[in-house]
Amino acid sequence: MATSTPKEHPALAAFRKSNAGKVKVAVSDIDGILRGKYLHRDKFIGAADSGFGFCDVVFGWDSHDVCYDNTTVTGWQHGYPDATAKIDLDTHRKVPWDGDIDFFLAEFVNADGSPHPVCPRQTLKRVLKRAEKLGVRAMTGMEFEWFNFVETPHSWAAKQGVGPTPLTPGMFGYSLLRMADNRPFFSALMDEMPRIGVPLEGLHTETGPGVFEAAIAFSEALEQADRAILFKTGAREIGKRFGIMPSFMAKWNQQYPGCSGHLHQSLSDGKKNLFYDGKHPRFMSKLFESFLAGQIACLMEFAPMFWPTVNSYKRLVDGFWAPVKPTWGMDNRTASFRVIAGSAKATRLETRCPGADVNPYLAAAALLAAGLHGIEKGLKLTAPPITGTNHGGEHIARAPRSLIETTRLFRQSDIARDWLGDTFVDHFAATREWEWRLWQDAVTDWELKRYFEII
Repeated sequence: MATSTPKEHPALAAFRKSNAGKVKVAVSDIDGILRGKYLHRDKFIGAADSGFGFCDVVFGWDSHDVCYDNTTVTGWQHGYPDATAKIDLDTHRKVPWDGDIDFFLAEFVNADGSPHPVCPRQTLKRVLKRAEKLGVRAMTGMEFEWFNFVETPHSWAAKQGVGPTPLTPGMFGYSLLRMADNRPFFSALMDEMPRIGVPLEGLHTETGPGVFEAAIAFSEALEQADRAILFKTGAREIGKRFGIMPSFMAKWNQQYPGCSGHLHQSLSDGKKNLFYDGKHPRFMSKLFESFLAGQIACLMEFAPMFWPTVNSYKRLVDGFWAPVKPTWGMDNRTASFRVIAGSAKATRLETRCPGADVNPYLAAAALLAAGLHGIEKGLKLTAPPITGTNHGGEHIARAPRSLIETTRLFRQSDIARDWLGDTFVDHFAATREWEWRLWQDAVTDWELKRYFEII
C-alpha cells in the first residue's frame, strides 16, 4: 500500500506558489525585543521544517547588545554558537508597511528538538501545556499605554538621552482633538495593525503629553503574546513613517503617570468561560477565586517578569494609577487585581501591575503560572476586596521598590522554579542582576542636580 505524503502547511504551500524572493523572521530576546532578519526564499523553504541557525547571543546580551558576564546558558565561555530557531508557520502574517512581505515568528529549540529552556515564547508554551493538563485553556488580552515623541534615532542620539519632544502638549485623555492633531498616525495604527494580525479593540489618548492607549482583541494566550510583541514593534515601525518615536518604558518622566501593560485573563474549556458563575453573588466561579488567590499569594515571586527593568519600579508611586499592593477589588482600577464580573462572556481578571515595558511572553507566563498554581493547590480567596484606594488593604505589605529586591525573591522561589524550570529562573535572575549592576554604576542627572554644587 502506498503511503500518503504529509500535507504541507498552507502558509508554506502558498509561499511556494508566490513570486516572493524573501521573508522576514523574528525571535524574542529576553527583554521582549524582536530580533530578526530577512531570509532568501530558498533558505526559508529549506528551514521551514528543520529550522535555521540563529546566534544564541540573543539570550546572552542585554537590550544594548552588551554581553552578560554572569550567565551560564550562553556566554563568552561557549563562543556564542548558533542555536536552532524553529519557524512557527502558524504565525504567518504579511507586513503592510514593508511591502506586504511574508513574516513569521520563530522560537528556539535544543539540538534534540526539545524546547530551549530560556526562550521566552517556549517559556509561555511550557505554562500553557501545564494548563492543558488541568483541563483549561488560557484566554488573554493586553492593553498598552505609551508615550510618543517627535524624535528620530539620530535626533534622540544628538540630545544624548535628555529632553525628548512630546508629540502633543498637556494632559488630555480621551481627546478627539489630540487624535485629530495626529490623525494619519492614529489611522495607520488602527488600519494596519489588523492587517498584520493584531486587531485593536480601541485606541485613544491617555492623560499626559503624547500618550496613547491601545487594547488588543482577546485571544488564546500564545496568540495574544504574539500580537502584543508585534504591536510594540509595529507601533515603532509605523511611527518612523511620521517622524514619531513611541516609547514603552514604564516611567519616562517623574511628573507624569507611568505606562501600563494590563493583562486581562480568563480560562475556558473550549466552550465556555470557566470564570463565570451566575449563581455566585459576584458571578465568580470557585475556579476563578482559586486563580485570583494564586496571583495574590505568589505575585511578588514572579515580579521581575512583569517589572523587568530598573525603571519599572519608578512607576510604582503611591497615589498614582499604578497599584502598589497585591490587592483585589470589584471593578476597582486602584487594585492590582480588578475583577470584571457580569456576563458569561465578559467575566475576567484584569491584572494591572505590569508596565508597558514587559516582555509579553514572560509577563503572561508569570501571571498565568501564579493563577494556575492557585488552582492546582485549591487556594481559597480569603482576602476581602478593597474599596476605593486601598481601603481595606492597609495591612497588606507594599510591593518592593527595586529590581534587585524582586529578583532575589524570584531566584529563591520554589513556585517559579516549579513552573518555569531551574535553568530559566537562574538565567533570567542573572540578567536582572546584570541590569541592576549597570544601574548601580550609573551616575544620573538626579545625582548631579542634588550633589554637584553643594556637597
